[in-house]
Amino acid sequence: MLTPPVTAVAPAGHGASSPTSATHATCEEILRVLLPYRRTLDDPHGDTPDAFPLQVRQLSHWVAAGRPILFTLPGFPCKSPNPAKVLGPLPDEGERLALRFLDRLCARITAVYPPGARMLICSDGHVFSDLIRVPDATIDAYADGLRALIGDEGLAARLDVFDLRAAYGDLTYDEKRARIEAAHGPTLEMLRAEARADETARRLYQGITRFLFEDTDFRAYPGTRSALQRECRARAYGVIRRSRAWGELIADHHPGAVRLSIHPQPRGSAKFGIRLLAAPDVWMTPWHACVLEHADGRRELLRRADAERLGRPVLRHGRPSHFAAPADPATG
Repeated sequence: MLTPPVTAVAPAGHGASSPTSATHATCEEILRVLLPYRRTLDDPHGDTPDAFPLQVRQLSHWVAAGRPILFTLPGFPCKSPNPAKVLGPLPDEGERLALRFLDRLCARITAVYPPGARMLICSDGHVFSDLIRVPDATIDAYADGLRALIGDEGLAARLDVFDLRAAYGDLTYDEKRARIEAAHGPTLEMLRAEARADETARRLYQGITRFLFEDTDFRAYPGTRSALQRECRARAYGVIRRSRAWGELIADHHPGAVRLSIHPQPRGSAKFGIRLLAAPDVWMTPWHACVLEHADGRRELLRRADAERLGRPVLRHGRPSHFAAPADPATG
């Protein structure tokens, strides 16, 4: 578990006063640690802390109280069901490197803010299980593997996992999904209206539709590709609805936490997009790809089909972990 235990602070915008100059300066130092890893569709060059007043405000509640900062990061749901993307259903080198990166990020924050920081990974696979067509038992195995990896890597002092099991206890997963939608989900009509009126909302809807299509195991899908496209467009609204609901539930359980995102976020968003590992696609994550280790030690995320062409498989604890590219004969 995270140490020390989480203590709620007043959420941003709920009557808190403006940060003092010392608090503000510390918050800017923390943002300078985060900015090199910002995941965005904008041009990140020239990013400065003063371009992120919402994050300064979120951080200030922890800094002013002198408490460890709590970051919440929805993601790490399960591996893609498409075998052309990933090595299998369990966490592998991609998750291991991403978790170690998040731990190092917290350590770097501690260097400029001694009370430190903690990262709560809000594993959301069960939120979307029926929509992404991954069985709940498979998601349980992935989340349990994630927790085991955190322990094995010695990261439990700064990292922990929160999921629907922690939120709703012994209810069935179908009951949990129904409850989160009823309590926190926007209506389908609202989402459709947003997608028609707002370019950012429309791009999100289109991106999720593409993800659902590409995550399909085409060998097992019985219909045509055009039928799958129609189905994915319908499911995309469900994913957006559940995502919104999950964000609200996280905020209720962890008030005042600084909200990170594994998706690109524009300046001015209440969520700060964070890039976990190097990848050719700004949307790519460890659970939609696998790791290729280059001969010079550099690691990047690639689709399995691409990594497989460039490297040989590497095992860790008897299971496929990643791919390693051979040395270039011209360079030795």
